[in-house]
Amino acid sequence: MSHHLKRLFGAAGMITLLAACSPETDAPAQPTPPATTDPAPDVATGPNLTGEGWESLRIGMTRAEIVEALGEDANPGAVGGPDPESCDQFRPERAPEGMLLMVQSDRLTRISLSDESDLTTDKGLRVGDTAERVKAAYGDQARVTPHKYQSAPAEYVTVWSQGGGEGYVEDETARGIVYEIGSDGTVMAIHAGGPSIQYVEGCL
Repeated sequence: MSHHLKRLFGAAGMITLLAACSPETDAPAQPTPPATTDPAPDVATGPNLTGEGWESLRIGMTRAEIVEALGEDANPGAVGGPDPESCDQFRPERAPEGMLLMVQSDRLTRISLSDESDLTTDKGLRVGDTAERVKAAYGDQARVTPHKYQSAPAEYVTVWSQGGGEGYVEDETARGIVYEIGSDGTVMAIHAGGPSIQYVEGCL
């Protein structure tokens, strides 16, 4: 083999060796998995239920104002109470599914959410959440009492944001939320508003 060919093969061997020792630059980059963070349990976005109301619904507004905001009763044939003039429950036509309003003496006193609702409270809680999550969100503010009709772990978790206190609350200016916990340990209904949130049988 001539001296020229030896130099050629030597250069080619050096190129091969360098390529073998160099890191691959054309390998596809591995995607970085997105960071997953759970929303804070005490923060909710969008319209949410509070002891004062929900969106245009405000505790204390008249029935006429409710109708102006969300329409007439979606099911006028249903009986909302034995004496509708003094206490009635209904869902306006444009209200979300699973929402029921209580009107007493022409004033909105309570907004209730059932298991058909996916709305949240101002703590980011909804029907279906666990009792433990509710209690953790409110801490010492939560007052726990036994459920009237179901055995433990069924219970009521009551939180007053205005007024309230121990025992039965009668102050019409009080505002709060009751989380009704079922026998499976999860929220089966939420009631927000004034003292009527303490009613366990609706308008009965």
